This record gives sequence, structure tokens and C-alpha cells, in this order.
Amino acid sequence: MHSLQCGLEIPMSETISLSFRVPKETAEQLEQLAAAMDRPRSWLLGRALEEYLEVQAWQVAEIRAGMEEIRQGKGVPHEKVVAWLETWGTDEETEPPA
Repeated sequence: MHSLQCGLEIPMSETISLSFRVPKETAEQLEQLAAAMDRPRSWLLGRALEEYLEVQAWQVAEIRAGMEEIRQGKGVPHEKVVAWLETWGTDEETEPPA
């Protein structure tokens, strides 16, 4: 038996079962969406989890890259950013600090 995930067939031996609780309203929304899409709940949950993990991994990588830039002295001091922001909407609005 195979599990469908993101349109790909994955052998059952390469999957694990997860269990967690959600509010009833969320479960009902999942049921409605699964019916509307003619997909099993597990397919929708797998897609949602994959997309969430992808976004979170991207965000963590970007934060780490930014922190590394700061360690290398490539950041803009807070005071310069504040001074720039204080010019927004005024006749003396300045260019962003570099």
C-alpha cells in the first residue's frame, strides 16, 4: 500500500503515523476541504506540514544569515536606523542607511 503525498507515491514502509489534537472547528474545516478537493485528510495534512516546514526552514536560514552578517560587522547600527525612520513623512526624508 502507498501513501500519496504531494502527488508522489511513497511506500508505507517509508512513512510514519503522527497523532495530534486540534480544535473541533479545525477538524471540521479539514473535512470540508478534503471533501471539496476529493483528497484524503492525510494528504492535506501532509501538504500543510511540508509547506509549513519549508517556510520555517527558510525563515531560520535567513535569520542565521543575518546574524552572521552582523557578526561580520555588516549590520547597520540601531541609532542610524532610528534616525532614518524619524525622517519618514517629513520634507527632510533621507535615504536608508547603508
